[in-house]
Amino acid sequence: MNRPLRQVPTIRAIPWILGGTALFLAGCDAPSPPERLPSTVRAQVATSTSRAASVTLTGEIKARVQSDLAFRFSGRIASRTVDVGDRVEAGQVLATLETTEQTADVNSATAGVRAAEATLRQARAAFQRQSTLLSNGYTTQTSYDNANQDFLSAQASLDSAKANLGTVQEQLSYTTLRADAAGVVTARNAEAGQVVDAAQAIFTIARDGGRDAVFDVYEALLARQPADDRIAITLLSNPSIRATGRVREIAPAIDPSTGTVRVKIAIDNPPPEMGLGAAVAGVGRFQARDVVVLPWTAFFTRDGTAAVWVVDPLSKAVALTSVVVDSYRTGEVLLREGLKPGDLVVTAGTQLLRPDEIVAPRLDTAPAGMGVAK
Repeated sequence: MNRPLRQVPTIRAIPWILGGTALFLAGCDAPSPPERLPSTVRAQVATSTSRAASVTLTGEIKARVQSDLAFRFSGRIASRTVDVGDRVEAGQVLATLETTEQTADVNSATAGVRAAEATLRQARAAFQRQSTLLSNGYTTQTSYDNANQDFLSAQASLDSAKANLGTVQEQLSYTTLRADAAGVVTARNAEAGQVVDAAQAIFTIARDGGRDAVFDVYEALLARQPADDRIAITLLSNPSIRATGRVREIAPAIDPSTGTVRVKIAIDNPPPEMGLGAAVAGVGRFQARDVVVLPWTAFFTRDGTAAVWVVDPLSKAVALTSVVVDSYRTGEVLLREGLKPGDLVVTAGTQLLRPDEIVAPRLDTAPAGMGVAK
């Protein structure tokens, strides 16, 4: 038995079918996309607290007065009698130069003095003779005047020769380098047989007397107001050895190689253990400041400046607020400006936030009136 054939819609009927389908779909309600949930972040209420900062630096014990000793003219070192660490007394011989040239100059000047003395004796005798003859009328005034002139010239020549002898004798004394004060030799820059220039430092002497603790301090620390002028100093090798001191000198310029300023602390009654070159630690304290302490995770930057995310208490929208950092500590940052007590600051999740984003802050303890979820 033959089945009747199913009728297939013609091409002309397809637009009507599609149109009816569109009307059917338009009558159905399309589901709306789900709303974005607020980002959950950790937050902390900003509170002002007073902090007295302190700084600890490592320095070295040095003599209050150090002298660089040098020869006054160039020459070859003939001998050296002391070395680094030796104790010397005032006037003690430290080194000598070869004296061949200076000795020859002294001998020549001595001979010049003797010749001038002989000339003076002869001129004096001639002048006395002319004086006697003139008084008896046996010579002329001209001869007398010439004899007097020769006598005065011989006297001046002798004075000049003696002055020259004194000069070369003094130069001979300069070939011996002596300690200008009692102290300890801390540096030696030449050896026997070495040719040295005039004013070239040969030895450095740390004079007896006061002792300083010398520190290299960053310039930013000098701008802060100290709590007092007392500095606690301890010996690094034995912290039980302690002393105190006061700032005696601050260098007027920054060291270009280290970017630091040299500060010298005059030690009051330094113990014997704090000898020259000993490593010490100095602790300085600054006046207390009102700061806001936050964990380091709250720190953010905007265009290279420090900032934090602050949550609006009503809308829960975040805004980036610039702040001024007072100092950094392990695990926390101390802010001096930019926040006021009661501000709600994001402390975790800051890297994924954007301005005006709605967040759900969570606190360990929500302050009253904040309405923050816990």
